[in-house]
Amino acid sequence: MKYRNLGHTGLKVSEIALGSWLTYGTAAEQQAADQCIRTAFEYGINFFDTANAYNRGEGEKAIGAALSAYERSSYVLSTKVFFPMGEGPNDRGLSRKHIIEQCDASLKRLGTDYIDIYFCHRFDQETPVEETLRALDDLTAQGKILYAGVSEWSAAQIAGAAAISDRLRLRPLASNQPIYNLFERYIEDEVLPVSMQHGLGQVVFSPLAQGVLTGKYKPGQAPAAGTRAADDSVNQVINSYLREDVLGVVAELNELAGSMDITLSQLALAWVLRQPGVSSAIIGATKPHQIQENVEAVNISLNTEVLEQIDQIMLKIKDFAPMR
Repeated sequence: MKYRNLGHTGLKVSEIALGSWLTYGTAAEQQAADQCIRTAFEYGINFFDTANAYNRGEGEKAIGAALSAYERSSYVLSTKVFFPMGEGPNDRGLSRKHIIEQCDASLKRLGTDYIDIYFCHRFDQETPVEETLRALDDLTAQGKILYAGVSEWSAAQIAGAAAISDRLRLRPLASNQPIYNLFERYIEDEVLPVSMQHGLGQVVFSPLAQGVLTGKYKPGQAPAAGTRAADDSVNQVINSYLREDVLGVVAELNELAGSMDITLSQLALAWVLRQPGVSSAIIGATKPHQIQENVEAVNISLNTEVLEQIDQIMLKIKDFAPMR
């Protein structure tokens, strides 16, 4: 494993992180969580990500239970706040009340005394940013969180928050967690430059495009039984990738990876990690062998010729509109 600083901080995070979105949270999945986290530690992963909203707290409980066997100082743990956790008017958003209450609830579910990185899961249009940043700064002063971050904030929102933190002498944000993969590159235009200017490291989610960039979905074929795309009960963001032109491009990328004697997922992760503003890429895994395969991406360097080939292949996709 290789490690990078989280933005301008001194915190070292593994280039590959393990997340728990759509993977852990039920009793049947606890064994998978235990096995995957054990494998992650064996391969040097030190960064684990979850959120209070993942299965209404069950994702945090699963990650916390699986990590309880390990020395707390040996790993970096992140979770998030924003989405509804109840039916009341204050059970959502980034108000001081919701942030403070949900931080305490997350600590309890995770079974830990502190959270390494606490992300604002989305931007809250109804709460003053100053209120949100002061709450995060107070939690840091109390030792309940070590670093604060945001997720899917725009460049203007990140710059605005940085200006407020500077004016009020608050601790600066350390990270942004956006989607980033071969199909969804919006952060390259403004978010990455602004984040690097203000010291935020990107911790990107869905680098394998909901599993599409593993090559398991084929053009002209229905999703195989047991895959995420075949399960109507899970989040169907994946449907935006299941177009014939997209899957055709995936097949070409798979051929390119094969010519390099690597897997498609390794190619996709290496492409994400080529970006200097990226601190870590979050993968999801239900089986240890998936982790074993993905961590090899940190040792793959894509030269200019390969990057140009990838760009030429990607040009074959027109009018891609992701479902977020």
